[in-house]
Amino acid sequence: MPSATPRATLAIRPRPSEPPQPINRKHAPCTSYPESSPLNNFSFYNPPPTLSDRPSKRSMTTPSKTIAVVNSSGRQAASFIRVASAVGYNVRAQLRNLDGIVASEISSLPNVTVLVGDLFIKRSSSSSPTLDPETTKLNDALIRDLFHGAQLAFINTTFWGDEYAIGCALANAAAAVGIEHYIYSSMPNHSVVSSSWPSLPLWSEKYAVETYIRTKLPSLPSTFLYTGIYNNNFTSLPYPLFCMALQPDGSFEWQAPFHPDVPLPWLDAEHDVGPAVLQVFKDGPPASSSNPRRIPLAYEFLSPKQACAAFSRGVGRPVTYKHNPTIEVRVKIPRGYKDQLVALEQMYSLGRSDPRRQPPYFAEQELEDQVPEEAMKLWEGYRGLEEYAREVFPLEEAANGLTWMVEDNYDDRTYTHNEVTNGGTDDNASYEEEDEDDDGLTIGGGLGASGEATPARKEETWLA
Repeated sequence: MPSATPRATLAIRPRPSEPPQPINRKHAPCTSYPESSPLNNFSFYNPPPTLSDRPSKRSMTTPSKTIAVVNSSGRQAASFIRVASAVGYNVRAQLRNLDGIVASEISSLPNVTVLVGDLFIKRSSSSSPTLDPETTKLNDALIRDLFHGAQLAFINTTFWGDEYAIGCALANAAAAVGIEHYIYSSMPNHSVVSSSWPSLPLWSEKYAVETYIRTKLPSLPSTFLYTGIYNNNFTSLPYPLFCMALQPDGSFEWQAPFHPDVPLPWLDAEHDVGPAVLQVFKDGPPASSSNPRRIPLAYEFLSPKQACAAFSRGVGRPVTYKHNPTIEVRVKIPRGYKDQLVALEQMYSLGRSDPRRQPPYFAEQELEDQVPEEAMKLWEGYRGLEEYAREVFPLEEAANGLTWMVEDNYDDRTYTHNEVTNGGTDDNASYEEEDEDDDGLTIGGGLGASGEATPARKEETWLA
């Protein structure tokens, strides 16, 4: 029969517990004092630091602000959008189309508004926009819409259309709506620093846009980002300059015109551009808009030999570097990219016999000397070349249909640098895959607009 006494009035007796067992320490507590010292076994009390003892936090913009981004499926832009979206910023992202896995990913992220369309309008369908800027005109309506309601902007233009005209138009539109901080991904013009150095065509266009912003829009609070060589440039496909050619014995060989012993700046764009640029926004624009900040964004300074050693540790295979003054082109490429490669051959031939004559990658020694300290001030969790080679490179290769990473199967698609038929330039290619950055190759893949399968990497996905 149930008790008539309410349970709330019943005394609750704790469960009897056994007395605690004495602790028999196997080792004496660690101390720097001798056993005879009166301070041995003495416990210090460190009170928690007060708020006044803590370093002041960096001032930061509120995540409620809106950031305008172009070429949003390119490596730099996509890296940034992923991070900005994750922490709550609103992003207005321009995409050329919704084809490919990166464009699909960006369009599905929270807080992201996608604007689909080219920044230029082709007047002629018979030629590539990368060949004749006169055949294109600006898409002013899209450019105006891009900055609608935006307070910040991260802009990385490409050689699609007239890059200079597009870059100037974007900066003008940003200034017109009062953008609070305009980050432009630029690159140096070596011929400005030294008349004996050639101008790299695809970089000089970016520098011309930077010069326009500095001289014509001094009231636009700006920061200019200079990026190092992308870790992700490497591929075992026969693409020029960064082909990590798979050899019959399972090793890799990289041929390039860079001097074997001169350090170059390296950057994992997909992993590190996003958090670094976000911190630039948090830090705010330079105190004086007439003196914009220049940031060399690179986390490692490795010579080609050192880069191959890091890559070898990552993939667990021998990787060798072979200096070759000629950049081999074995697939069809846009003429604009071909001109860039020719200029690179000319520039790096200067240091062939004397490494001291090889021009700095960032053109100015002042910027070279800031690698990697300036980047580390922004973001310390970078992914180095060894980690990229170990964790990412095999995945990208598999996405490109390669099978060397499968045990006992790496002889299926091997070749040497001399075994592939030379390519040329493709004047009329319809370059319709991912948007493109300034010095890498884009990994694509996925489903096209009509549902057809697209390869992970296409011949036409070139970056300047």
